[in-house]
Amino acid sequence: MEHIWAPWRIQYIENAWKEKRDKCILCEKPKQNQDAQNYILHRGGKNFIILNAYPYNPGHLMIAPYRHIASPEELTDEERNEHFALLSRSLEALRQAFNPDGFNIGINLGKVAGAGIADHFHTHVVPRWLGDTNFMPVLASAKVLPEALASTYQKLKSKF
Repeated sequence: MEHIWAPWRIQYIENAWKEKRDKCILCEKPKQNQDAQNYILHRGGKNFIILNAYPYNPGHLMIAPYRHIASPEELTDEERNEHFALLSRSLEALRQAFNPDGFNIGINLGKVAGAGIADHFHTHVVPRWLGDTNFMPVLASAKVLPEALASTYQKLKSKF
């Protein structure tokens, strides 16, 4: 059996669940004013766009309100309008930077629905390419990402 090393995953394994239990990263990251280090691509008045630190594909980003709310019905009209305007802007930026063949756009409400950050509403945008699913997820329950998160950030930051 060959080994594929993905040393960045250990941070997720060791810290991600602890972080989620101790504090909300979608509340904490914007307060730190370290956008490049936290991969915050864009700040709106009511929402922000951040790269997913554990992406399914290069360019996987999330749009989240600054306000800590669990579900979209809690959004104010202003928050909701900006949230979905930033969704459109994200699609444009991802098309310019990566030219994907399609997208998955998803909202997981509640832990049982697959939400990793269950108590802070956010929308995932995942670029997709024809043939981007390889044998690794099927055989090894592992995803191989061809690009480092810092490189993805640099490609997308100028598009916002």
